[in-house]
Amino acid sequence: MKIAFVFPGQGSQAVGMLKGYDGLPELEQVRREATDSLGQDFLKILDEGPAEKLNLTVNTQPAMVTAGYAAYRAWRALGGPAPAVVAGHSLGEYTALVAAGALTFGACLPLVRFRAQVMQEAVPEGKGAMAAIINLDDDKVREACAAAGGEVQAVNFNSPGQVVIAGEKSAVERAMEKCKALGAKRALPLPVSAPFHSTLMKPAGLRLREYLERVALAKTAIELINNVDVMPESDPARIKDALVRQAYSPVRWAEAVRKMLASGVTHVVECGPGKVLAGLTRRIDPGVQSFALADRASLEQALAALKGA
Repeated sequence: MKIAFVFPGQGSQAVGMLKGYDGLPELEQVRREATDSLGQDFLKILDEGPAEKLNLTVNTQPAMVTAGYAAYRAWRALGGPAPAVVAGHSLGEYTALVAAGALTFGACLPLVRFRAQVMQEAVPEGKGAMAAIINLDDDKVREACAAAGGEVQAVNFNSPGQVVIAGEKSAVERAMEKCKALGAKRALPLPVSAPFHSTLMKPAGLRLREYLERVALAKTAIELINNVDVMPESDPARIKDALVRQAYSPVRWAEAVRKMLASGVTHVVECGPGKVLAGLTRRIDPGVQSFALADRASLEQALAALKGA
């Protein structure tokens, strides 16, 4: 048995999501560390909302790191086996770095809040957009983006038949129509506040690089497959460079999962609220054992299943 832990990005957040883990060890300690890092108001938004505040990118990103890390700490405290490899989808790569021992939780929260802020500020509100393209070959999605003109790229290669595009709002709209003309089953605009991972995020990447120069990173204690190169990286300087490029480069998630499976991974565990990555894993390889630690009940069920495996 070889276990991979994967950490979700934005989109799975919900008000009160930490309460789903109530009663698990380490949860209160993670709450205290989050309060020490970002203040009591952050925990109040996470627990009580309102949803409009939680869904602001500057709150969503540290909230998702907090929930994913709380589930991971609880898993290990309960005797859950350590992963042989970790990865995270977009923002989730930061949670994976904390789990891998490269970045402290206390340093990660202000880092991801800064990341969210500079990504939001890189493109004026209403000028950028993202859309999900369903059931169209990756190369045809790229072809549609190239033909649309303007700034628009395929930015999330999530699973076979699920690609996300991002860029200038008008260019994204043209690319959506071209994707449908090429045979896409659907082209759905996404309710996001910025065109994440598109080339429009380069200014954010430059500001992130400056911030990261002041952040202490260690070598990873667990192998981590990054988004931008789909490569294991342990050197702190190269990790920082990959995080900068990740801001304005595609998330190659399907390739990352396949790389883990090719290395002998038999079980993929999604660590954090929601079950998005577990669903993508099954689409990428229906034969792999996949679990989601979305709350206390599912964590305990996965623990029992893997301890008995």
